[in-house]
Amino acid sequence: MDLHFGDSKPTDDERAAVDALLGPPGSSWEGADRSDADLRWARGGRAARDRRDLLLPGLHAINDRVGWISEGALAYLCRRLTVPPAEAYGVATFYAMFSVRPRPATVLHVCTDLACTAAGARELCAGAESALGPDVHVERSPCLGLCERAPAALAIRAGDPARTAVSAPATVREAVLAATAPDSAPEEPPARAAVPQAGEEGLVLLRRVGVVDPASLDDYRAHGGYAALRRAFALGPAGVIREVTDSGLVGRGGAAFPTGRKWQATASQPDHPHYVVCNADESEPGTFKDRVLMEGDPYALVEAMTIAGYAVGAHRGYLYVRGEYPRAIERMGHAVDRARERGLLGDDVLGQGYAFDIEIRRGAGAYICGEETALFNSLEGRRGEPRSKPPFPVEKGLFGKPTVANNVETLVNVLPVLTMGAPAYAAVGTGRSTGPKLFCVSGSVRRPGVYELPFGATLGELLARAGVRDGLRAVLLGGAAGGFVRPDETDVPLTFEGTREAGTTLGSGVVMAFDDTVPLPRLLLRIAEFFRDESCGQCVPCRVGTVRQEEALHRIVERTGAAAADDIALLREVGRAMRDASICGLGQTAWNAVESAIDRLGAYE
Repeated sequence: MDLHFGDSKPTDDERAAVDALLGPPGSSWEGADRSDADLRWARGGRAARDRRDLLLPGLHAINDRVGWISEGALAYLCRRLTVPPAEAYGVATFYAMFSVRPRPATVLHVCTDLACTAAGARELCAGAESALGPDVHVERSPCLGLCERAPAALAIRAGDPARTAVSAPATVREAVLAATAPDSAPEEPPARAAVPQAGEEGLVLLRRVGVVDPASLDDYRAHGGYAALRRAFALGPAGVIREVTDSGLVGRGGAAFPTGRKWQATASQPDHPHYVVCNADESEPGTFKDRVLMEGDPYALVEAMTIAGYAVGAHRGYLYVRGEYPRAIERMGHAVDRARERGLLGDDVLGQGYAFDIEIRRGAGAYICGEETALFNSLEGRRGEPRSKPPFPVEKGLFGKPTVANNVETLVNVLPVLTMGAPAYAAVGTGRSTGPKLFCVSGSVRRPGVYELPFGATLGELLARAGVRDGLRAVLLGGAAGGFVRPDETDVPLTFEGTREAGTTLGSGVVMAFDDTVPLPRLLLRIAEFFRDESCGQCVPCRVGTVRQEEALHRIVERTGAAAADDIALLREVGRAMRDASICGLGQTAWNAVESAIDRLGAYE
């Protein structure tokens, strides 16, 4: 792209896509035909700048309609929002799902991450490229969040409207069908198929998945829906925060920060407005629990976000969903609309005089946006780069205002906290890891899917439920940012403190089993490639370190023993530098899995 924005004009389709989102331009200053009035005064500048946060939706609108983002389209969007073209170009090129170069209207994203690589993603890519030819662009994609059905592919055909089709587990024939005829592709299995325990007694977080119709608000309410919000109104904001604090609930995204403390810190800030942000951009390879909750029990998340807003004094919530989750986006959009129609969102929630509404925003393929401050930047229409802390989000978060950010699983846990009561909830699990936990099990198991167990169950108990195949070689806990354990270490308790004492991490609940047919050096190289691709490049330790890590692994992937010793020493040095000096968790954890494979599994001996 030459960035000759002054000479570039949008096509009719591109202009229509932007205008459908933003409305028709009000003056020539925003792209309309010039009138006499426009020669006398400028209009729209401040108002347009206040809509900078619509840059990402605008890029989606163009990409959805045409399949890529041209100079003319970007120039028109910049004019409508008064965004400098260079900044908008930086945003458009930041996200993997966008292209600023011409490409076919249909893109087939084939997952090449850990579970799919082990299940034959390479062969799937090669076969699809051979069968489809130049009319479909085959994109080698990071994790699509369909690990329980690996290998996976997602077809997106641009148009009005854009159409999508998911193929998982995908064969070459099925992937080609999804790309060439998305409307005729087989329907995805229901969310229940990803929950081997569906319908079992005693489930808490998954009890409605596969039991209720995810599209029916009445069905949700008939199965206990909105009882938690009614109790929240009875307790009052301070009472809700006290219950959440007393329950011992901690964040389920991996950091394990106490949820009640975060809510209290946000609620106590004098600066207003306050915001609630739900981080549904789960991009950790091997993680798909939030997708299953949104697809199978969407109203639970709407209710939980409303409770969070009430507790912290927020009147607006943002739900940031992975762009690779078309069905979850559709289900959540439907749930938000129905809740608003029935008075469960809007100016007077449940007739209690409390106003709260939810806006859904799509991500566009950036693992780093799982970091909360990078997510705020993305929502604001900027590159999804992490911010320096302090100030912390509870003080200055989204739009510079106090913000509470939680992931889907954390928020959904608030419902049983209020319906069971804090003491009963805290009695589940262990003293320092309370309540139920969701685990995403994939790889070399017979029954992959999302499992719910109380904190404190062992890894061996979970693997027994999932049915490990013969020849187990290693288990990866916590995803690409986690660590490996050996088959003789499965007695490790699945708690934050238990995994820490065992020298590994629980992370977001990823459990990937690999048998002896999976080449471990190749797997480690894929992890290194993932972090190299996903580094935002803002800080030197991560930007350079992830590249050096991948280069070293390339050199030693076919070597072992003394021949690899120098590169292993280099890996350790680079890993320490990334862990000690990177701005955010991506760089700080990029060496974890490789280190554990070398030290615990003897990967290069």
